[in-house]
Amino acid sequence: VQLQASGGGLVQAGDSLRLTCAASVQDFRSYVVGWFRQAPGKEREFVAAFRNRGGTTYYTDSVKGRFTISRDNAKGTGTLQMNSLKPEDTAIYYCALAPGSTITSSMYSARSYNIWGKGTLVTVSS
Repeated sequence: VQLQASGGGLVQAGDSLRLTCAASVQDFRSYVVGWFRQAPGKEREFVAAFRNRGGTTYYTDSVKGRFTISRDNAKGTGTLQMNSLKPEDTAIYYCALAPGSTITSSMYSARSYNIWGKGTLVTVSS
């Protein structure tokens, strides 16, 4: 099982970035795809998740309207489109997979995700 996030970089406030997560896992479509981030000196926090069943998406309040999560089950990839980036979005971003049976309230917790990829650094300058 392998999960790899890519697409991070250094951008200015207001710019956009697109993060991609490539998964080599059987039955990718059964998993919840999640994105988390960890800023220096802070705990890892939930950013967004996409439950394949029903095509439901979830976002933390601070990124609603700016970030969009999507997935391509045929390719086994997840993406996080980040627009109108702010300096406070600076962090290492991680993609992760959780079992499809994960209840909604648990999807916001990193402990619900049992497959993690290496992160990709996003730096937003002011």
